[in-house]
Amino acid sequence: MARFDGRVAIVSGAGQGIGAGIAERLASEGAAVGVLDLNAAAAKATAEAITLKGGKAMGIGADVTEEDAVEAAVNQVVSEFGGLDIVVNNAGITRDNMLFKMSVEDFDLVLAVHLRGTFLLTKAAQRHLVERKYGRIINLSSRSALGNRGQANYAAAKAGVIGFTATAALELGPFGITVNAVAPGYIATDMTAATARRVGMDPEEHKAAAAQSIPVRRVGLPEDIAAVVAFFASEEAGYVSGQTLHVNGGQR
Repeated sequence: MARFDGRVAIVSGAGQGIGAGIAERLASEGAAVGVLDLNAAAAKATAEAITLKGGKAMGIGADVTEEDAVEAAVNQVVSEFGGLDIVVNNAGITRDNMLFKMSVEDFDLVLAVHLRGTFLLTKAAQRHLVERKYGRIINLSSRSALGNRGQANYAAAKAGVIGFTATAALELGPFGITVNAVAPGYIATDMTAATARRVGMDPEEHKAAAAQSIPVRRVGLPEDIAAVVAFFASEEAGYVSGQTLHVNGGQR
């Protein structure tokens, strides 16, 4: 019997990168997965890749900053798969710039996707989890929550996710629901490749340079984050809640 047989998961921002890796990992261990992404085609592509490997998944286009869209997506997953057990708040964007150049629009948008999105999906999902007296909620924060040049918006949002995680753990714990966060360091994705190009570097050179500052001397992969999320989503993690685990190869 696989670890997540009979479980139903929702993963936001799962059209590519870390989110897709998480959705694929949960499905590979038996979960039926609702794949949410702003890009409906990307969500469906991830879901199709999962089903081709024998898993169960459905792709849904949803803007996590819109309450009605999030409610509809959660209800669609519950209706299709018969319930909900695991929620992964992964949707995110970057709009990097130095503080004096950053527009109000870019500040607000990054906070809306990361922080408002985490709140809305958690709020929509929690009533189903509370009814079942069981749930695992995993939120994606970042090492940037500790501060990162050119990311005042992103750092603030990811720090907010940590505070939200600790508070939700206090409120939902009595209902058998754990809430934890994962804070990745440098993970090789399309997003980090775009960051490299923006600063005028080849993505491979950017990764190689980053690896030199990481104690394990490599950058992370989506699979590294998916493995930690799978632990937090498991039965074995039932006494772990309100925590943020930094997954960054030992970087400080």
